[in-house]
Amino acid sequence: MKIYSKVTISLLLCSSFSLADEYAVIANTKIKDLSSTQIKAIFLKKISVIGDIKIVPLNLEARNPLRESFENDVLNMSFERLKSYWTKQHYLGKRPPISMRSQESVKTFVKKVDGAIGYIDAKLIDDSVKVLYRWSE
Repeated sequence: MKIYSKVTISLLLCSSFSLADEYAVIANTKIKDLSSTQIKAIFLKKISVIGDIKIVPLNLEARNPLRESFENDVLNMSFERLKSYWTKQHYLGKRPPISMRSQESVKTFVKKVDGAIGYIDAKLIDDSVKVLYRWSE
């Protein structure tokens, strides 16, 4: 029978609890740090320029599980509430963020376009993008 130290057991317990999925709001490296309030305002198209950079928010397709997590946990809005919000904004001439099919396409767009901001699984993050915010489920 093996005897484990308290440190080993603690590390094993901590690592098992950190298996939750982690996600991140990412931006082009030219974007400065943003607060969660600013991120929400960007995705609701209340902010469209920061400094001299035009902001381009990117969503995943509707009903994508990561998009639902983003809307619930970062924007603090349900699908139905956002749908109602964008219906009203449509009559004011505002369109929702661009929708992309995959997290890889979001990351590629963010890398190549100044002002682009989107969200992806944290496992896909590398030095080519800037992490603005993280959340987990």
